[in-house]
Amino acid sequence: MNSRIKLVMKSGKASLGYKAALKCIRKSKGKMILIANNCPPLRKSEVEYLAMLSKTKVHHYTGDNTALGTACGKHFNCSVLTITDGGDSDILTAEE
Repeated sequence: MNSRIKLVMKSGKASLGYKAALKCIRKSKGKMILIANNCPPLRKSEVEYLAMLSKTKVHHYTGDNTALGTACGKHFNCSVLTITDGGDSDILTAEE
């Protein structure tokens, strides 16, 4: 999964963070949302609910927010990652 995330960050379009995820979901631009396993339950359920309304895929990332931020190539924590364009990666079609 980490290699696919790196390829999306390099060739596709993605936005990091909770607020950016909500904006993408409301505009129906997001194609997939990755949520870290230590995301607060209220925040996680809100993102899942809005994603369900906009028919966006949700993937629960196995690592915590530090691991998700590192997988994106950033030096900070990230609890929610929204993918708007997959680029060369097969992350949107692959099921794990």
